[in-house]
Amino acid sequence: MTTTPTTIAVIGATGHQGGSVVDALLERGGIAVRALVRDPDGDKAKSLAARGVELFPGDLTAPDSIDALLTGADAAFAMTTMAGPGGLEFEIGTGKAVADAAKRTGLPHLVFSSVGGAERNSGVGHFESKRRVEEHIESIGIHATFVRPVFFVENLLGMGASIENGTVIVREPLPDDVPLQMVAVRDIGRVAAAILLGGTVVEGQAVEIGGDELTGPQIAAAFGEAAGLPYRYEELPLTALAGMGDAATMFEWFTRLPAYQADFATTRELDPEVLDLKAWINHVGWNANH
Repeated sequence: MTTTPTTIAVIGATGHQGGSVVDALLERGGIAVRALVRDPDGDKAKSLAARGVELFPGDLTAPDSIDALLTGADAAFAMTTMAGPGGLEFEIGTGKAVADAAKRTGLPHLVFSSVGGAERNSGVGHFESKRRVEEHIESIGIHATFVRPVFFVENLLGMGASIENGTVIVREPLPDDVPLQMVAVRDIGRVAAAILLGGTVVEGQAVEIGGDELTGPQIAAAFGEAAGLPYRYEELPLTALAGMGDAATMFEWFTRLPAYQADFATTRELDPEVLDLKAWINHVGWNANH
């Protein structure tokens, strides 16, 4: 981009990823941030408005509302999700809708949040759906950058790390000698903001981003040391993921090294304060009372 963006639109601003992009942009200052919101009277939307974000009512099933959000913007961040009744097909459809709106409105730059390995035929459903969106973006010839984050470190709290009888236990369906690349959602926002503001070497391309790479025992050690407690790692069978969509397929893919292939050096160039796992644990204040 030849000029510094002054107005940036964010799709998904009331969620974790989009919210992290808003945070990073507002921290920079001097940027007019827009957000597409389903309910402008909701608590999350009101919180955005209180911080100076301009709200655009609508959703990704309403092309007119996407057009309104993007018209006049210098750049936009978009993400899609498989959550909801429509599943993967809904994700693909909404991603294509954003791309088509970017084409119609002449948006100068779209930053699409995809996933690490999207282009490598992983066979993981929610990886493949994001690749279908990428392919559509490529096919219609708009100026776009793909940010491909690896495993979200926040997911370790959802099913991985717990404290039981005074011991930190990390359980994942992953062999103890297989390293897992991970990144904090905060850093996805910071990387995306840097790209949205222009002038980066990755603009118009794709970048796989990560903040750390550790085995299960190393992950357990990081949490245990932070809590000041003994720790251990326990490998779960893939059957533990039954009923969790294509999570089992994803964890099986993790074992086919190299699975994720984050560009750690470029991630740090885009986000000099990117967090490794130990720094993230300190950042969120995780401890024995968490």
